[in-house]
Amino acid sequence: MLNPVAELSGQLKIQPYMILPLVLALWMGWRDLKTRRIPNFLTFGIALSGLAFQLVWHGWSGLSDGVLGLLLGFSLLFLPYALGGLGAGDVKALAAMGAWLGPVPVITLFFYMTICGALIALGMLCWKRKLWSRLSQFKTEAINWGLCKFHGVKHVSAAIGRTDGESIPYATALALAMVIIFIKGV
Repeated sequence: MLNPVAELSGQLKIQPYMILPLVLALWMGWRDLKTRRIPNFLTFGIALSGLAFQLVWHGWSGLSDGVLGLLLGFSLLFLPYALGGLGAGDVKALAAMGAWLGPVPVITLFFYMTICGALIALGMLCWKRKLWSRLSQFKTEAINWGLCKFHGVKHVSAAIGRTDGESIPYATALALAMVIIFIKGV
């Protein structure tokens, strides 16, 4: 008869080198959930330690992968940040994890992070009983934008924005995504 722990670990595809990035992602997620901020010392420290890990463990090719992962993680969230949808800490958090994971796994992390972030946003809107009003506002914005574009208005500003109380702790979504990657594998 097989050992149940060995059987479970074989099914989960847990990779030991992912333990430290998971712990670091959980730390960022906890800080973001608690304070709605991710301090620079945390994101920069995680990025530097990820690059150091890549260099020591995988040599120059690993460092190259770490730098590519960092740049890709940064670029994946830069446009949402520039449009006002995310904070700078969220961008730096994904970049820092990219330094640990490399370019291909950071895309997987981004995919799961997007799903987790959407679920957190829906959960928060339902909890605050604002889901239907926000959907109605979004529909109104979309119609206004479409009508303005149809009539040749070149600059359409978004009148409906989020308030400070509606920010999403996106590093928490990143941490949840990292848990999924840790359990499921890359």
